[in-house]
Amino acid sequence: MSSALTIAIGSLVAFAVPVVVSYVVEAMRSSPATPTRLGWAPEIPIKYVKVNESNLRYVEVGHGPALVLLHTLRTQLDMFQKIIPELSKHFRVYALDYPGHGFSDIPTVEYTPEFFTDVVAKFLEQLDIKGAIVAGESIGGSISLVLAARHNPRVKQVIAINPYDYDKGRGAKRSSAMANLLFSLNNIPILGSTFWRLRLYPIFKNIMDGGVVHKDSLPPALLREMNEVGNRPYHYLAFMSLVRHWAGWEDAQADYGKIAVPVLLIYGEHDWSHPEERETNQRAIPGAQMIIVKDAGHFLSLDAPEAVLQHILNFSHAGEEGLREASGLS
Repeated sequence: MSSALTIAIGSLVAFAVPVVVSYVVEAMRSSPATPTRLGWAPEIPIKYVKVNESNLRYVEVGHGPALVLLHTLRTQLDMFQKIIPELSKHFRVYALDYPGHGFSDIPTVEYTPEFFTDVVAKFLEQLDIKGAIVAGESIGGSISLVLAARHNPRVKQVIAINPYDYDKGRGAKRSSAMANLLFSLNNIPILGSTFWRLRLYPIFKNIMDGGVVHKDSLPPALLREMNEVGNRPYHYLAFMSLVRHWAGWEDAQADYGKIAVPVLLIYGEHDWSHPEERETNQRAIPGAQMIIVKDAGHFLSLDAPEAVLQHILNFSHAGEEGLREASGLS
């Protein structure tokens, strides 16, 4: 056997072994049990609704105007656990897990921005939610802006928190060096999926830590649960699909000029977006207000919940005052 052939065979084996091992590791992972109650609010019932043949987990609590909360990529409705109890004193609050996230179904589809926007629009329709304030964080903020740009009749106001519509969707790569490496590998055939199958909790925590200024703002129980959610069958494939279609989130900016409802942009001072990217959004959206929350990062509802609460309440109140004035009722 020639030395060249020996080297080739050795290289092939060296490449194949980690791939095989990654499949074995993935097969051995235990999928988490679906929770029957929320650890942070056991009194709030967990519900499910079918949208596009997928069962979506959601919560609905409180009384008052409708407020719909849309979470960030790779997370779940529990990201709002620090603000839902207080918001429910003022609003009828809805929060859901997108398909492929949390404990909602994981359909075999392409996880494009259009897919997520369509699901949320149908969620609003299925539950007959009207006159809603839609407040989303990260891709949730982008979804809320797209719904408004399409003049969804169920959307009354939008609060976009750290919307994810810049740098061709690669903002999460700014989270940490580890995030930059993993997301850069995502689209490389074989190699990307191998790395995701070999994922470890410290890697997940490192990426999540890159989204907050105050490291203790991430509840340990939530981090553990979200990491375990990644063990659900096909979950990592859904997330890889979302990453492949990242660029589409920035493409949605082209329609922001069509928005005709009040919009509040809220950014953490240390969000992954850059100041000029935030200003581009404000200029693109007619009449948009923008607020910067000092000493806070991307996962703002966890990193600075008091500020988020106050800005939601202030903006919704200002909106109601404006409607009363327009109607001659003030």
